Amino acid sequence: MDAFLAGMAILADPYMVGIILAGTVLGVIVGALPGLSGSTTAALLLPITITMSPVASIAFLGAIYCAANFGGSITAILINTPGDPSASATAYDGYPMARRGEAGRALGMSTIASAIGGIFSVFVLIVAAPLLAKAAYSFGPPEYFALAIFGLSMLAAVGSSTGLKNLMVGAFGVLLATIGLDLMTGVDRFTFGVPELSEGLGLVPVLTGLFAISELLVQVGRLQIIPERLGLSAMKLPSMADYRKCAKAIGLSSVLGTFIGILPALGATTAALISYNETRRWSKYKDEFGKGSIEGIAGPEAANNAAVGGSMVPTLALGIPGSATTAIILAGLIVQGVRPGPHLFNEQPTLLYAVFASMLASNLIYVVLGLFAAKLFARITLIPDAILWPGVLVFAIVGAYGPNQSLVDVWVMLSFGVIGYVMRRYGFSPAPLVMGLVLGTMVEETLKQSLLIFDHNWLLFFTRPIVVALFVVTALSVCAPWLARAIRGATKSARLRAAEK
Repeated sequence: MDAFLAGMAILADPYMVGIILAGTVLGVIVGALPGLSGSTTAALLLPITITMSPVASIAFLGAIYCAANFGGSITAILINTPGDPSASATAYDGYPMARRGEAGRALGMSTIASAIGGIFSVFVLIVAAPLLAKAAYSFGPPEYFALAIFGLSMLAAVGSSTGLKNLMVGAFGVLLATIGLDLMTGVDRFTFGVPELSEGLGLVPVLTGLFAISELLVQVGRLQIIPERLGLSAMKLPSMADYRKCAKAIGLSSVLGTFIGILPALGATTAALISYNETRRWSKYKDEFGKGSIEGIAGPEAANNAAVGGSMVPTLALGIPGSATTAIILAGLIVQGVRPGPHLFNEQPTLLYAVFASMLASNLIYVVLGLFAAKLFARITLIPDAILWPGVLVFAIVGAYGPNQSLVDVWVMLSFGVIGYVMRRYGFSPAPLVMGLVLGTMVEETLKQSLLIFDHNWLLFFTRPIVVALFVVTALSVCAPWLARAIRGATKSARLRAAEK
C-alpha cells in the first residue's frame, strides 16, 4: 500500500504533472500528424528521456503512447488519413460522418470511447501485472527462453504484412541481436573491426532509423498528394441516445482490446481492426457500417486505447513487449538501467505504480484536450511537409549522436532508415525487427543459461511442465493459420461431396 500511495503521489508533483501533460499534448499532436505515429515519436524522443529520471522517462513515453492513439482519430475523421495506424479502422466511419457535417459528434464519441477504453485497461494493468509477475516468480531461464520463443511466434500477427514475412523479419532481428562481444567466449561477433559495435547495436539509433528515417523517406514520395480537409463543426458531446447505442460496443471493445494488448507482439492496430469487425457483428445496425456509423468509431477507439494498458502488462511483468511502442518503452527502461520482470515489483514498486498513475492521468488529460481543443489540434495537419520532415531529420541525427557522441551511431541510424524504407517498400513491417532485436538478447541469454543448467542436454527442456506448455502454445500459434485453412478446405470438400450425392 505504501508503494501504491508513493506511486500515486507523483500526481501531486508539479514537475511530474508537467512531464505527463507535455507527453500527452505531444502524443495528441504527433498522433494527429499523418506519418508521425506514437512509435515513431517515442523512438525519436528516446535520446531525450536518457537525461530524465527512470520514473519521468517512462511517464513521458507512456503518456505519448496513450495520447497518440487518440490523436490519430482526429485526422482519420477529418481527412481520411489516420495519423496513427491504430486509428485506421476509425476512418471507415469517421470520415463519412465528417462529410455529412457530423465531424464534431464523431470526434466527441472518439474522445469518450478512447478514455473509457484507456482507463479500463489501466485498472486491468494495476490488477493483472502484479499477479502475472507473482506467477512468473517460479520461472527460471528455461521458462523465460520458452516465453521469448512464444513472443517471437506471435510476430506472425504484427503489422500489415503476411505472417511469413513477419517471421522472416523477426528472425533477422534475432540475428542482429547477436552482434557484439559474446560474454561467455570473449569473441567479437559481426563487428567487422568497428570497436563501437562491441557492445552491440544501440537501440536508440536502430529504432530512430527504422521508424523516423524510413517514414521520412516514405513521405518524400507523397509530397504531391494533397489530402482533402473537411471543416470541423462545433465540438459536440455524444447524446444520451449515442451513449445507449454505443455502450455495448465500448464495453466489448474495451475487454477485447485489453486482452489483445496483453498477448505479446499484437498491439493497438490489431485490437482496433478485430474490434471493428466484432462491433459490426454484434450491432443491430450492420447496414450503417462504412457509411458513417457512430458504433464504428466507438468500437475501434475503445479497443486501441484499451490495448495500451494491456500491452504494458507483459512488458512490465515479464519483459516481453506487447507491441512495437512498448518495445521502445522497454528499450527506454533498459537504457535507464531498469530491467523489467517479476523482480521489478519487489525491487522498485514505486516506479511501477508511478507508471500506472501517469497513464491514468494521461487518459484524463486527453479527454479535456479532445473535448475543448480538437479544433486546434486539427489545424496541426496544416504544417507544411517542407518544414516538418527536415526538422525530423535534424532531430533524428542529433538524437542518434547525442547519447554516446558517436558518428557510428549516426551511420547505424541512417543505414536502418534505408533498411526500414526498403522493407516497407516491399511489404515488410519494421515492427517485427524491433521485437526480434529486443527478444533476441533474451533468447540467447536464457538459452545459454538453460544449457548450463541442463549440462547441454536439450531433452531436459521437456521435463519442465511450463516449458512444455509454452512450446505447445507456440507450435499452435505458428501452425494455426495453416490448420484453419486445412480444416476449411476439408469442410468445403466434404460439403461438395455431400451435394454431389
